[in-house]
Amino acid sequence: MAQREILIYPDPRLRHPAEPVVDFDDDLSQLVDDLIETLSVHDAIGLSATQIDDQRQVLIVDPPGEDEGPQVYINPSISAKSAWGFVEESCLSVPGVKGSVVRATRVSVSAQDATGKPFQRSVDGMHAVCLQHEMDHLAGKLFIDRFTVFGRMRARRAAKAAAAQAQSA
Repeated sequence: MAQREILIYPDPRLRHPAEPVVDFDDDLSQLVDDLIETLSVHDAIGLSATQIDDQRQVLIVDPPGEDEGPQVYINPSISAKSAWGFVEESCLSVPGVKGSVVRATRVSVSAQDATGKPFQRSVDGMHAVCLQHEMDHLAGKLFIDRFTVFGRMRARRAAKAAAAQAQSA
């Protein structure tokens, strides 16, 4: 396992849609291990492969309060959404920015595990919200894209300020 560098907004690589995984091999296993390690180091609850500059449809979700540990979703697809509400989000790729977005708090998802075995499950609460957030990354979208026009302007300013502060540190 290795910790990988997180791409930071406005890096254009964050806007590239990910490609479906077709090879379930050692390289994919290494990617999954690296995602889990990077997620752990940053004490985060979700991470997509696109955030570490790998354009495969792979994400990890590890919401607080769930005992299963990090869960791997490869080639995820949501088939149903319900229980919509405002949720506050932040993102490792957009440091210094938090904001409310509308998300479903209950989803049904189909995906594959790291061996390629398909599965379906329904998740709710933080798990559902995090899963949608990470799937947005796989589509080349960021949570700030869900803000109002003025919210996006504020988010861009805050992200630039956080980047400038990080460079001076």
